[in-house]
Amino acid sequence: MTILANLLRELEQESVTTRKMLERIPEDKFDWKPHPKSMDLRMLSTHLAELPSWVPMILHTNELDFEVMDHKLPVIKSRAELLAFFEQSLAEGKKALAEGNDGMLEGDWTLRSGAKIHDVSPRPEVMRMTYCQIVHHRAQLGVYLRLLDVPIPGSYGPSADENTF
Repeated sequence: MTILANLLRELEQESVTTRKMLERIPEDKFDWKPHPKSMDLRMLSTHLAELPSWVPMILHTNELDFEVMDHKLPVIKSRAELLAFFEQSLAEGKKALAEGNDGMLEGDWTLRSGAKIHDVSPRPEVMRMTYCQIVHHRAQLGVYLRLLDVPIPGSYGPSADENTF
C-alpha cells in the first residue's frame, strides 16, 4: 500500500470521530469560549472542519505565507453549515490523496510570515502535523463540550458518557 493510500485510510478513519464531535455542537453556544484567550466554539469547530483541506495545500504547494495568503474561514451559522463545510473539506483532502502519488511527498514545505520562517519540514512531517492538528483540535473541542455539559462521543473506544462496562 502506498503512503498516500495509508494517509487516505487514516483520514477516513479520523473523519468518523471528527464528524461525531461536530454533530454535538450546540448551535446556541457558537460564541461561547472557556477563557478570554481561547477561540470561541464557532472558530474552533470551523478550523477543525477545514483541516482536511490542508492536505491538497501540502501536496500542491511549497509553502504557506500568512502575510500573503488570501484565506478567510466562512462564518458558520448552523450545525448543518458546519457539517457541510467539513464534508467539503474532507472531500478535497480525500480527492488529493486518491489522485496523488507518493512522489508528491518529496521535498520540504515551509510555513512563514513573510521573511520570518516558522518551520521548514519534509512534506511527510507536515502531513503528520496536519493530522495531529485534527486530533489536537478535536480534543480541545471535547473539553469545550464537556464544560458545556454536552455528552462526548468516544474516539478510539467508548467515552465516559458511553461507558458500557
